[in-house]
This record gives sequence, structure tokens and C-alpha cells, in this order.
Amino acid sequence: MLLLPLAISFPLLWAMAPSRAIAALVSAGYFLAASRGLPQGVANFYASDLWPGLLLWVTASMSFIGVHAALWRRPGHEFQSWSRGADLARVMRYPLAMVLTALPPFGITGWAHPLTAAGVLFPGWGWWGLGATAILLVLMTGRRWRIAAAVLGGLYVWSATNWTPPKLTSGWMAVDLKQEKLLGRDSSLQYHRDLIERVRNAAEASQEVRVAVLPESALGFWTQTVERVWREGLRNSGLTVITGAAVIDPGGYDNVMTVISADAADVVYRERMPVPGSMWQPWLRWSGQGGGARADFFGNPVAQVDGVRIAPLICYEQLIVWPVLQSMLHAPGVIVAVGNGWWTENTSIVAIQKASVSAWARLFGLPAVMAFNT
Repeated sequence: MLLLPLAISFPLLWAMAPSRAIAALVSAGYFLAASRGLPQGVANFYASDLWPGLLLWVTASMSFIGVHAALWRRPGHEFQSWSRGADLARVMRYPLAMVLTALPPFGITGWAHPLTAAGVLFPGWGWWGLGATAILLVLMTGRRWRIAAAVLGGLYVWSATNWTPPKLTSGWMAVDLKQEKLLGRDSSLQYHRDLIERVRNAAEASQEVRVAVLPESALGFWTQTVERVWREGLRNSGLTVITGAAVIDPGGYDNVMTVISADAADVVYRERMPVPGSMWQPWLRWSGQGGGARADFFGNPVAQVDGVRIAPLICYEQLIVWPVLQSMLHAPGVIVAVGNGWWTENTSIVAIQKASVSAWARLFGLPAVMAFNT
């Protein structure tokens, strides 16, 4: 996570590119390096060779590259004489690129956004820190980039020497699993009983645990039978469990978080941005075929659990900007991030997800609870 501020050098390299083609190559280098685990991850997921993953890797980069290539302008007088007044149209080009790559539709594949560095540079500053990082990014595109770089260096040294991991929430715990691709695919009663026993044993081993968080897809399909089994299994435990599941219907499915206790159970969150291509396939609905995961986009940014307002993030949402910032607008008390990363073996994807969540948690001074299956 401490290397995230290096991303702030990207606007400088982009702005100083001598041609639009070089600006596109700089953008491609940045994006493809940050998402370097995707080809291997796709190969793991589909049990195929690297070619489909390489194609998806390049395709996913097109929106990031296209935005920055279109908004690039040849370096001019502002790198030599900012005091004469830079062209306002140029000054606004990188802020526009920042916004476009952070929000849908371009932000759907806006991975590794440089704004994520705010959590390292300005821990606890919240929206002010986000704004300060945006200003640094813009300054890196002009003549005063050396001043911005010096400020960045000082902030980086200060942050590195005072780094602390995101704080934990008292009474909450994450239960990581190592069930690889089998997670959620076993619908047997014994599977659910074993998982309930594991959660209860983990809670008993810790003191005063009230809420346990399980990874994405841990329950498989969410049904009334699954609900009854879990509610009965949690009886007399005092536990509340946040866990991933899928809610299916004839038109497709929702990737969700459910909250279960002995007294009640409910779906509290529907994923705003499932993985494009493998999960979210809008062309199926447009063609009348149906199927695929639904994207709830700007719906349900927070949920209430155990009297605490949570910012829920499922898997892919941890790699992009707008879901977490939308949740932060509602002043949550804790970030709950879950994922099913069995397909990321031999890649850096889960590490990047955790670094991103940790950075956002530090920026807004919030605890983070992360549960992954690998």
C-alpha cells in the first residue's frame, strides 16, 4: 500500500508526452502494469490458456487509454512560463480525465485510479485529503510539477514513518476461507453445518465477538432453506453473520451480502458493479436472452448491521473508485469488504484489493473488515 503514491507520477508523464501516441502508450503502460494479474486470473477462472486473458486485459484498458489519449494536449508554454497564465482548456483536461475514469461508464474499468493514493498521503483527512490529492495530481501536469513532487515526497516520508494499519472494530471479526473454487458450490446440508460450526468456533476463540464476516459467495444460492439452517445454527450464539450469496430469478442473479442472526435474516446489499464480462453481461439483457449478474450501480451504498452503518464492497468494487466514494457520502462507521479470490492464484489481484480497501479506510479514518476465500 505504501507504494500507491508512485501513481501520482502518471499525470506528469502523460502531460509531458511529446505526442498523442506516446500519451496513449504511457496510459497503456500504467493501466496494464496495474492490472497485470488479469491474464493469469482469467486463465485460472476458465481453465484455459493465456490468450483469452490477454484479450480481456487489453480490452479492459481501452476506456482508460481512450480517455487520456483524447484529452491529451501537446506540452506548451505552461511548462516554461506558468506565470503568463496557462490555457484554461488544458488545465481542465486532467481533472476531466480524473472524473471520467472514476465514474461510469468509463469508470467501470477505472482500476488503479491515482486518487487511491490519498489514503497514504492524507490519512484521516477524508474529503479534504481527497481534494488535496486531486490538486497534487493536477499540479503534476503543469510547470510547477517540481513543487508538487517535493510536497509529495515530504508527505510520503511522513506517511511511511507514521504508517499504521486500519483500525479494527471491537466485536467484529473476519473469517477467511481456503476452499478455492468449491466455495458456495456445495449446497449440501453438511456444508452449511460445517461452515456454521467454523464460524461459531472462531467466535468462541475470540473474546466478545458479535459480528462475523464471511467471504463473497460463501453461502452459494440464497434460499429459504439456507436461511432456516443458518438461523437455527446460530441460535444461542449471540452472533450476527455477514456473508455473501447469490439471489437468482429467471432474468439473472444478484451478487449480494446477507445478514443472518438467530432472530432474522435478510439481503442487505446488492452488488453495484459485478465483474464486467464474466459476471455482468448487459448484452444478454439487451438481446432478450437474460442471465448474468445485475449491476445495481448507485443503489444501496450503505447498510445497517448491529447498530452500525457499513460501507459494503464486494470483490471488483474494491478496485474502482465510485462505489467507495458513494458509500462515504453516507458517513458509514466501518468498511466491510468481501471477495472470492480463488481464481487469482499466482497473481497480485487480492493484494491490490486489500491495499485499496486499506487506503480508503485510512483516508476516512474508518475500521475495515476484510474476508476473502483463496
